[in-house]
Amino acid sequence: MESQSVSDSCCQDHIDVAALHARQRRILIIVLVINTATFLMMVFAAIISGSSSLLSGALDNFGDAMTYALSLMVVGASGPAKARVALFKGFLIFCAALAVAFQIGWRIQHPETPVFETMGFAAFLNLAANLLCLWLITPYRDGDVNMSSAWECSRNDVSEGLAVIAAAFAVWMFGSGWPDLVIAIGLLILFLRSAVRVLRGAWQDLNPTSVQN
Repeated sequence: MESQSVSDSCCQDHIDVAALHARQRRILIIVLVINTATFLMMVFAAIISGSSSLLSGALDNFGDAMTYALSLMVVGASGPAKARVALFKGFLIFCAALAVAFQIGWRIQHPETPVFETMGFAAFLNLAANLLCLWLITPYRDGDVNMSSAWECSRNDVSEGLAVIAAAFAVWMFGSGWPDLVIAIGLLILFLRSAVRVLRGAWQDLNPTSVQN
């Protein structure tokens, strides 16, 4: 009888884990679609408005779309496999930061005032999409390094969305493109900090003994 009880318990645990992985996959697919659509919208709006912060946000959304796609691939995988993918995510964020730095440098040499109406409208749509993604992922953020790094990206997106809205307001208030560049530089710092956190967490999961020592 006791053996039967243990068998039922193990079976239930297997079902619970499988159900959790299925929910994680479903959530990651949804946020992947949202981020891909938001990326396309932000690139279009950045080109029309001439906004550096919008383009920075678009690059961030592209990096996040790649992150969610990678996260989707390793749902249910082993801990080391998830850590290696998280390490790659950190490098993706770092590469996005480098792209933002290059774009900021070009804008400094070729200053222009963005079209704040287009910039503001796109920024509000972007923030709404980012808040939705964060809300969807939050229940799973403490599950493992895979979902934790996905949540980290979503949290950064909300900060980025608020920053771009602030940039649009400042461009309208001062009639200058410099607030847009200042916000873009702030986003660059945010990307770099996020990359460091993700890389550190993945490295600790891959090398637990070296962390303990």
